Amino acid sequence: MIEQVGTMGLIIGVFVLLIILLYFVPIGLWFSALVSGVRISLLQLFLMRFRKVPPGVIVRALIEGTKAGVMLNRDSLEAHLLAGGNVARVVHALVSANKANIDLTFNMATAIDLAGRDVFEAVQMSVNPRVINTPPVTAVSKDGIQLIAKARVTVRANIKQLVGGAGEETVLARVGEGIVSSIGSSHSHKSVLENPDFISRVVLEKGLDAGTAFEILSIDIADIDIGKNIGAVLQMDQAEADKNIAQAKAEERRAMAIALEQEMKAKAQEMKAKVIEAEAQVPLAISESFRSGNLGIMDYMKYKNIMADTAMRDSIAGGEEETKTIE
Repeated sequence: MIEQVGTMGLIIGVFVLLIILLYFVPIGLWFSALVSGVRISLLQLFLMRFRKVPPGVIVRALIEGTKAGVMLNRDSLEAHLLAGGNVARVVHALVSANKANIDLTFNMATAIDLAGRDVFEAVQMSVNPRVINTPPVTAVSKDGIQLIAKARVTVRANIKQLVGGAGEETVLARVGEGIVSSIGSSHSHKSVLENPDFISRVVLEKGLDAGTAFEILSIDIADIDIGKNIGAVLQMDQAEADKNIAQAKAEERRAMAIALEQEMKAKAQEMKAKVIEAEAQVPLAISESFRSGNLGIMDYMKYKNIMADTAMRDSIAGGEEETKTIE
């Protein structure tokens, strides 16, 4: 019984050791590489475990590259993997570029991958251009009519500009700016509606893809709609503003006229008060003249006659004015 238990333990131990050995020495991967024409030693596969490099990723990448005719270096693949790159995506991109006759080196592919861009998608976009739809772009021609344009931009990836080149948002912004500039330089909105390809030509001539990760192949105007008559709206707003300014100035002049009238009335009241005050002094002066002997009774009677005659003339003149007014 003890011998059976010992034999069973030995078998289990050997089995465990075999699993550990096969894990650290991936004989299956080595055999797959051997039959695929990839030369790599068991020692290197064993040491990859200690370098924290998955041997399966490196071996599959080497097999794919060898079968596609792309020469790859094992140390370079390990270095890219340890730097945080995606080895499988880089190898896929290199194989696709090789089949499409695109000049893409291993160093360039790894740099693009480490920059955070999908290098495999970039190669695919180089082969199959991509169409980008711009949002509605609003612009105003010189005759004041607002136009709303939508464009379709056909681009392909510029492999050499993927590292450090501007992205899709920059391309859309530049295309929108070019559309606004071309419509704004048009003398009439009718000419833009008749020849929408004028916008495409003007925008393409500006070289909007400079410094970007894309190459603009074509810009097609998909739709143009007529918006508001901005010129008329601005004129109406200006007329309304001028009217308000004129009304404000008229109110100011009216207020000044009212103030002047009130001032004149106040001065007239003041003068009338002074006249009444002066008239009140006349009887006092006459009585004083009587007491001092400077005025006699006959002089006083002449004064009264003159006053009566003046009052009569005033009443006659006032009656004539009233008669004229009635007529």
